[in-house]
Amino acid sequence: MTMRFLLVTVLCFLFFSTAAAAQNEKTVAGFTEEEVLLFGEKMYREGVLPSGEPMEAIVMGDIPVDGRMFTCDDCHQRSGLGSVEGTVITWPTNGRELYRPRRKTGAWRQPESEEAKMDVRKNLPAYWEQIEEARPAYTDESLATVLWTGVDPTGRKLNPVMPLYHLEDSDMAIMVHYLKNLSVDLPPGVDDTTIRFATVVSEDIPAEAREAMLAILQAHVDVRNSQSRHQERRAESGPFYKTEMHQAYRRWELDIWELQSPANTWSRQLQEYYHKQPVFALLGGLVEGSWQPIHEFCEEHKIPAIFPLTDFPVISESDWYTLYFSKGFYQEGEAAARYLQAQENIVSGTKIVMVSRQGMAGSYLNRGFSEIWQEFGRPGPEHIKLAPDKKLSEQFWRDIMQAKQPDVLILWLEPVDLANIRTLVGEKKLPGKIILSAEMLDYSFTAIPDNLRDNVYLTYSYSLPDSQKRSKQAVKQWLRARKIPVTDLKMQSKMYFLGWMLTGAVKSMRSEFFRDYFLEGFDMMIDQDYAIAVYPRLTFGSGQRYASKGCYIVQLTRGSKPELIKRSDWVIH
Repeated sequence: MTMRFLLVTVLCFLFFSTAAAAQNEKTVAGFTEEEVLLFGEKMYREGVLPSGEPMEAIVMGDIPVDGRMFTCDDCHQRSGLGSVEGTVITWPTNGRELYRPRRKTGAWRQPESEEAKMDVRKNLPAYWEQIEEARPAYTDESLATVLWTGVDPTGRKLNPVMPLYHLEDSDMAIMVHYLKNLSVDLPPGVDDTTIRFATVVSEDIPAEAREAMLAILQAHVDVRNSQSRHQERRAESGPFYKTEMHQAYRRWELDIWELQSPANTWSRQLQEYYHKQPVFALLGGLVEGSWQPIHEFCEEHKIPAIFPLTDFPVISESDWYTLYFSKGFYQEGEAAARYLQAQENIVSGTKIVMVSRQGMAGSYLNRGFSEIWQEFGRPGPEHIKLAPDKKLSEQFWRDIMQAKQPDVLILWLEPVDLANIRTLVGEKKLPGKIILSAEMLDYSFTAIPDNLRDNVYLTYSYSLPDSQKRSKQAVKQWLRARKIPVTDLKMQSKMYFLGWMLTGAVKSMRSEFFRDYFLEGFDMMIDQDYAIAVYPRLTFGSGQRYASKGCYIVQLTRGSKPELIKRSDWVIH
């Protein structure tokens, strides 16, 4: 009896404890906190209701619109911290800003009273007076009202381009709750004094390449932190009306996350590093092979990764957290397809043969070409895939010409594969265009025989050698000033540019250290053509994740020191 009584008592306790926990769990519109935030995110970013139906709204007083056409983050940004487009200012819609009063622009001014000006040092607050608030803090009710009616808590009507949403009470409750919690709590990697970054390096990266990247990243950190004494003093004793500006200063710390082989364990290793010491963002990074494991880790944990040094990025139109220099080899394949599409003599019956060896570079080049070529409605090229041990003999090249008779021959091959390509010179009819990747050739242009150079075209994804002299000189001077030897100017230029952009992005956050807002700082920056020495330009835009958007098509002069001849403008993807 005693055991039975005890068992019943325990079961009753568990039942009532579970029921009490369920009652205490916060719900909105009948959904759990997690569900509400997911539904609210979909409404905010996609204009789609929890039911799956599009949100409905009106703009300009009477024009009905589909909510998917005017999503909230189109103007207010993913972070909710607003944006500036020309003379149009879109105010923040995140919880920290909405639920506190907003001062007017220029909210501090010198009073006209002479008495208030007499003793500035002893009576500083009297010397500066606060202008009245632009609006009081929102409440849940007033926030719902402004979304329904366009009238804010002061009775002011918002700009008529702001959509007025037709939302049921339950859907409005979800939206209000989402905005109330948007960009409120600072992410890991930031505290009152420090913002922490990390860079990722795999163990098989050569020491010289590793040092070329790390030395520049550390130099940027050191330059930033050399200002700390002045900034910290200003935060403590500077004019109170500049308090936010000075207190936004943070020292930078840089961790090095070294990944051990094999690559299929990288995700676990990254988790361990992050659990031990969270960081705000990843900077640069250099690994052998694909960047995909790091990319996926950053997407999962919502960690920005800025300009990793990789030719094998993840190609995605929707992923958010990694900003690449370019699409790497994929971009060269893409450029070749766009160039051929623009040629008048490449008609529907043109025979295109593609040759590549198994491996990541060939795979990216193939994919870049084939996906864009199919977008143009063109049939795929005939593809010859080489086994890893396949030797490209003289007979191999003869067979291609005699059996395939290509009009265009695309060779995604390395210099060693071209040892016998001069055999083509003896053929009666050469392909009108033979296309190769300059990057895959490792810029060893002498691998291409003189007698073939009139027919050979190269994809070239960087600035041409004689351009960007001013920028290259600026990078070299910067390196010399910090006693960093010039070992790999291309890589070092990229890291120099990363630091250039990073300083601006951190500064633009002010004290709003949110990761999405950090990435939006890059989105809002003007296009760059000075601080980067190895690209003609890097362009930025909302949600764009590949800063270099082009590639040249070039040919070679003859001789042992061939020069590049530009045969296309910067082919834009």
